[in-house]
Amino acid sequence: MDWDKLRIFHIVASAGSFTHAGEKLGLSQSAVSRQIRTLEDSLQTSLFNRHARGLILTDEGETLYETTKDVFSKIHVTEQKILEGTETPRGKLKITTTTSFGSTWMMHNIKKFIDKYPEIQVQMLIGDVNYDLLTRQADVALRFHPTEHLDLIQKKVSTFHYHLYASPRYLNKYGRPKKPEDLDDHKLITYGDLSTSPIRNIDWVLDAGAKKKRTPILEVNSISGMLQAVKSGIGIGSLPDYLVQGSTNIIRLLEDSESHEFPAYFVYTQELRNSKRIGAFRDFIVEEFKKSRF
Repeated sequence: MDWDKLRIFHIVASAGSFTHAGEKLGLSQSAVSRQIRTLEDSLQTSLFNRHARGLILTDEGETLYETTKDVFSKIHVTEQKILEGTETPRGKLKITTTTSFGSTWMMHNIKKFIDKYPEIQVQMLIGDVNYDLLTRQADVALRFHPTEHLDLIQKKVSTFHYHLYASPRYLNKYGRPKKPEDLDDHKLITYGDLSTSPIRNIDWVLDAGAKKKRTPILEVNSISGMLQAVKSGIGIGSLPDYLVQGSTNIIRLLEDSESHEFPAYFVYTQELRNSKRIGAFRDFIVEEFKKSRF
């Protein structure tokens, strides 16, 4: 099998279309399609099913894609080891974390890391999905729940807290709860879909001191979206303190009540345990977390 065609196949399979793959490769859609057709002819099998909405791998295509993913992952690791042959941390570093944390705290602080390590090219992958570190979708993750993979290294780097918040407009209209039991009579904003929540027990507000079943007035499967809903006066929501820092038009409630918390983990693969890039970022995160109030 021709390596050039395998490389093009891998990018097409990842992109899901000849057009998007062509944009990444700097080739025309027809040139990419021609290369894939030649590869299929040499293997005497179809690698993709063509549909109006894009490309779907055949069973044979899936098998080949798993192999090319493994090859590209090993090449990436080898490339980074060569780049890190000096004492200076360098190379590409793909960091993944949640939408709310990545778009707030990370964006406010990552410049310090970039300035300190100019030879590290940072790529941020922000989203409430777990990018697969084992297949090198990302190099390192900042997560708020322990990993279930035994092949991953995780280090607890901080404990974050979250409290109840409301806007002045809401409190002026509905009053301020003095104790958890009072929440029975308030409008509550929750995350809702706990299967996708990046924080465990985020909807504790439904149970705290409850004397009757509480039904939220609004469910938002985005912590950043919950913040905007709270600020607009819709109701009371449980939010991470890091997300609220620096925000106006929002007030913390029930400060004397028990604090709710969740851990933050720094996660990476076994094969990157000696990486200077990983070590530099881990030390940076630990130091910056010590300075922050979560």
